[in-house]
Amino acid sequence: MPTVLRLDGLRVVIYPNDHRPAHVHVRGAASEAVFILHCPDGPPALRESFGFNTRELGRIAIDLAGALATLCAEWRVFHDRY
Repeated sequence: MPTVLRLDGLRVVIYPNDHRPAHVHVRGAASEAVFILHCPDGPPALRESFGFNTRELGRIAIDLAGALATLCAEWRVFHDRY
């Protein structure tokens, strides 16, 4: 499970054997959220989460939107298309 980005102690992961649509898993010590990227134009949208509060999820979404081009490029490295 390659970490493609770090956000304030959180790991943003893309699984090589995962399914479309393009998405990332954001993992904390006792929390995880999955965001659909909506490549290439975004914005990322929350699909599911546990352990994060609403404020944390909002901050994560903003940070993912800022890194969208990089995340979409990383998705294509592993999966070829969105």
